Amino acid sequence: MPEYRRILLDGAAVQVTVDGDKLVAGDGRRVKTDEAHHLPPVVPSKVIAVHLNHRSRVDEFRIQLPDTPTYFHKPASALNSHRGAIVRPEGCKWLNYEGEVAIVIGRTARNIAPEEAGEYVAGYTVANDYGLHDFRDTDAGSMLRVKGSDTLCPLGPGLVTDWDFRGKSLRTYVNGQVVQDGSTDEMQWDMHYLVADIARTITLHPGDVLLSGTPANSRPVQPGDVVEVEVEGLGRLTNHIVTGPTPIRTDVGAQPTESEEVLSTALGGDWEFRGVRAPRR
Repeated sequence: MPEYRRILLDGAAVQVTVDGDKLVAGDGRRVKTDEAHHLPPVVPSKVIAVHLNHRSRVDEFRIQLPDTPTYFHKPASALNSHRGAIVRPEGCKWLNYEGEVAIVIGRTARNIAPEEAGEYVAGYTVANDYGLHDFRDTDAGSMLRVKGSDTLCPLGPGLVTDWDFRGKSLRTYVNGQVVQDGSTDEMQWDMHYLVADIARTITLHPGDVLLSGTPANSRPVQPGDVVEVEVEGLGRLTNHIVTGPTPIRTDVGAQPTESEEVLSTALGGDWEFRGVRAPRR
């Protein structure tokens, strides 16, 4: 399966192909994969994410899926790359990983049927849909700061074409330990359904990204942790967590909170009241 990456090469963003342990530019320049400065493999005009899709995640929360998927938007300013630093702002403590598959649009899509959607997909990449749940009390509706804060949308390492999303494993690791272990077969709505659903009212342009949902066991991570998401056939996306250089300002806006809504979402099945009382969603 062809794989394309974007790297910084001699000061310019360059698309390269993967050839063993080397990345090869169109003009023949070669660089070792482990020495390359990776960029997000695509430059989307928008990133759209489904709220819940994996049945293991739904079972963990002891809730029911809606009849149809619901979505939120991550701004392009949240984009990050393979080996990029994920910033947990000073004053926040509930930053969760969410390993996912990202769908990348290849042709302008509008008002298409699910059975046509594959023709509009350029390929797939690995994503980690980080959530800063400290802001969940104020942004649960839009998820803007929860999911859209700077650095919280790493994609990569590359865009893989001709990848069949059916029956693929998805695992997340923290410091080398498996913390999420799921499969694309547990998705309620598959990749083609998601593309067609969004494209009913929102035009999807080449490079746009749809995040397809995470399995159970999203949990908080700490500065210094190394988080990796591995999807069968797509590779492994690696990032590390750092503390932001400045604290959250206190002279404007809502402040980080630690309510039951925050804790129940951040801790998932580890929340001590899970099954005793349901979180507000």
